[in-house]
Amino acid sequence: MRTRVCEMLGIEFPILAFSHCRDVVAEVTKAGGFGVLGAVAHTPEQLEIDLAWIEEHVAGKPFGVDLLLPSKFAGAAEGGFTREQIMELLPPEHQEFVEDILRRYEVPEMSDDVEMVGGMPRGLNVSPLSYGPLIEVAFAHDIKLIASALGAPPPDLVARAHGQGVLVAALAGAKSHAVRHVAAGVDLIIAQGTEAGGHTGEIATMVLVPEVVDAVAPVPVLAAGGIGRGRQMAAAIALGAEGVWTGSVWLTTDEAETHPVVKQKYLAAGSSDTIRSRSITGKPARMLKSAWTEEWAREDTPEPLMMPLQTALVGEALLRVQRAAFREGSGAEKLVNYFVGQIVGSMDRVKPARQVVLDMIDEFIDAAQHVTEVMGE
Repeated sequence: MRTRVCEMLGIEFPILAFSHCRDVVAEVTKAGGFGVLGAVAHTPEQLEIDLAWIEEHVAGKPFGVDLLLPSKFAGAAEGGFTREQIMELLPPEHQEFVEDILRRYEVPEMSDDVEMVGGMPRGLNVSPLSYGPLIEVAFAHDIKLIASALGAPPPDLVARAHGQGVLVAALAGAKSHAVRHVAAGVDLIIAQGTEAGGHTGEIATMVLVPEVVDAVAPVPVLAAGGIGRGRQMAAAIALGAEGVWTGSVWLTTDEAETHPVVKQKYLAAGSSDTIRSRSITGKPARMLKSAWTEEWAREDTPEPLMMPLQTALVGEALLRVQRAAFREGSGAEKLVNYFVGQIVGSMDRVKPARQVVLDMIDEFIDAAQHVTEVMGE
């Protein structure tokens, strides 16, 4: 396959794979796609370790890094808050509501020093104060692309990236977002429909992609949202995209660090079993429905806080839930969930990330041949 994205990134297949798991990033890159490490919840030390590991395992093949760079968040006017300041800003009524959930679902206490399970963030690096060190680490490595997932990237980041030969991408949930990103100097637009997992808008992929393609031409566009199969990739190309940006489909791969209980929920879920909720990050993000999302949707529930206050509010609680979710029938098992898109309805078995890439290409070829046959008739 040869699209402009393939040429820009030096890859065989225009399949970009977003994942918080370095193993997935490496496997997709080695299979001919392009792995992108989601680093918003990394510490600088963790990011250094993971990027060095990826470089060692991909043997010179290209990969990228994704960060959340929102313009609207709590403390934006001040350039961001420290973690200590954030904790002081958490309203007592919100803290009591979270504790009440844990009591009612009988989620046990945990030790103070525990590791993350399956990538659940204890905090999000969304301000220049917190993501600045991550950018320094990223640019110290041989990355090919840096992506901004929640807003136009800052001018200094774009200038620095271009000065080092690094491409800049930005996700857009609306045509206006895409136009703003192009004005900021990005090289690649990711048009992400509401079907996507994680932070997403309200416009469907089928509608959004051609709108964005027309609005930002000749800047190349990747399609995202509800894409995890070759037929969907073929549809994206037909809509004018130069490739696809995928995320949820990697959560049930062999290499994914997804919480085992959540992975089983994914495998059993249908495409209607997700919801856009502010209950984890403070911004609308698509995730699996669970008792957790139901609790935050109640009429007597306090409104979720702005990013990054909401994540600070619920981070420890979600870690407690994850630690206890292994007990079948427990309250924690009912609560536990994670981000995922509507493609979850097609994620019905575990397989290697490399096989996901190859299966997508095989099905893409079949779909393209079917279109050719239809045209011939």
